[in-house]
Amino acid sequence: MNHNTPITPRPLPLTSDRLRAALDHTRDSEAMITGLAALALHRFSSVPPLPALDRIDVLVARTRRPRSTAEVRVVRAQELPVPLDLAGVPVAPVARALADAVSGLTDAATVRRLLTEAVRAGHCEPGAVVRELNRARLLNRPHVVDAVDSLLAEGRSIAEERLYEMVREFALPDPMWNVDLRLPGGPHLGGLDAYWPDQAVAVELDTRAPRQDDDALWSEYTRKREHLERLGITVVHITPRKLREAMDQQATVVRTALMAASDRQPAAYIVVLPR
Repeated sequence: MNHNTPITPRPLPLTSDRLRAALDHTRDSEAMITGLAALALHRFSSVPPLPALDRIDVLVARTRRPRSTAEVRVVRAQELPVPLDLAGVPVAPVARALADAVSGLTDAATVRRLLTEAVRAGHCEPGAVVRELNRARLLNRPHVVDAVDSLLAEGRSIAEERLYEMVREFALPDPMWNVDLRLPGGPHLGGLDAYWPDQAVAVELDTRAPRQDDDALWSEYTRKREHLERLGITVVHITPRKLREAMDQQATVVRTALMAASDRQPAAYIVVLPR
């Protein structure tokens, strides 16, 4: 044997072979790729390419008992999400893949970068991400909580930009932006993202943080809307997802509310203040 002959490193298996081998390891027909590998397949720019990953995360049902290895990390779920077919293999949806990736990360900057890209690049809504992080019991980690706060702020900022775009692109009348309403000499009625005082029509972005009690918070939204409507103000609730996926429909809803103003009783006198 010639000891001067350099040893050629064993090449990494082809990407598809690695993914299929990881799935085959679980012996579970319902298993799917998750974590950083899934995010790479979802085309996240802040994730290393698949060949650079040391391990492939695979999501299986909690009742399954495959063991993790040096190349495969087994992640268990109480309920499996519906997978997407990417590169010919089943892949977890973005929100679930993010939660599984974050569970193995300790670097705050990396976590923040992943969550921010998820929202900024339109992969998913902040609410879906936070629900999965909460389900995975990751919201007790300070670096994850900090990243979530940035995520929610990013999500609201993007939703506000889309609301501005909707008014502009669909030639709606210019509203008063980001205002607080009060009764004269009376209590605060709440903040609104857009308000048309002549028509007494308001738009409120529904950007509830899923970490909070949704039922309690929705009850608060409902009480606020009912109070304003008793004063003659029409409140249109719009979610960031609807703005992203069906902006034209949301513009039609707002336009219809503005046009219907002439058929309603005049609204009570309201003091409008900048928020």
